[in-house]
Amino acid sequence: MLFWTRCLVDLQLWTIVRFLRGPLSAVRGQVLDVGAGQAPWTGMLGPDARYMGVDIEKADAFGMMRVPGVVYYDGGRLPMDDGSFDTLMCVEVLEHVPDPEALLADMHRVLKPGGRLLLTVPWSARVHHIPHDYSRFTRFGLASRMAAAGFVDVEVQERGNDIAAIANKLIILTLRLIRPKPRVRALWSWPLALLLAPATVGFVVAAHISVRCGLGSKEDPLGYGVTATKPGGQVSGDARPAGTGH
Repeated sequence: MLFWTRCLVDLQLWTIVRFLRGPLSAVRGQVLDVGAGQAPWTGMLGPDARYMGVDIEKADAFGMMRVPGVVYYDGGRLPMDDGSFDTLMCVEVLEHVPDPEALLADMHRVLKPGGRLLLTVPWSARVHHIPHDYSRFTRFGLASRMAAAGFVDVEVQERGNDIAAIANKLIILTLRLIRPKPRVRALWSWPLALLLAPATVGFVVAAHISVRCGLGSKEDPLGYGVTATKPGGQVSGDARPAGTGH
């Protein structure tokens, strides 16, 4: 219940869940979660999926605690054999990687022929996990990098729209005004937050409606979701999300 309540106001999270929920429930076989963090997506996997996560040894620099089922490594070559996973997921990780092309090529290596990659990245998002935030990718840049890494059937789907992006910025601004530093700034920030609150609530409601109804512009989304396939072989499960790709 708490998770779904958070999704009402955390529009980045909500659009990620919308992108992943269907595909993850359908996958079968070995699933690798690259940059797993605290493995928050395991509850979406179907009964025929066998989960493994992988993350860097310094995951605590991103505020992550170690969890069972996650392998920790030095951040270089993934410590997995070639062609050993049916599905890979990489959720809001690529922007934190100094060499994203190398990671994409390595993920291609550990996928079985015919295996699929599910990947998300932010677009309209503030700098986070400072100083480990290196990149933002357009849908064109994502498609180009996927192809260069050897993936085919690449589909890039916008997460959210311009209304959701504005709502997200208003939420962040309102929260910052409510919690000023130093506290003496509350003398002016709290009245401003009070004035801003109705617009923030209105845009959040409009964001949910517009995304569900396919309204708004997709040229300024919150982020992107990507599906891609390693050539050859048979696909284990349907990891393709609903919606129109590019």
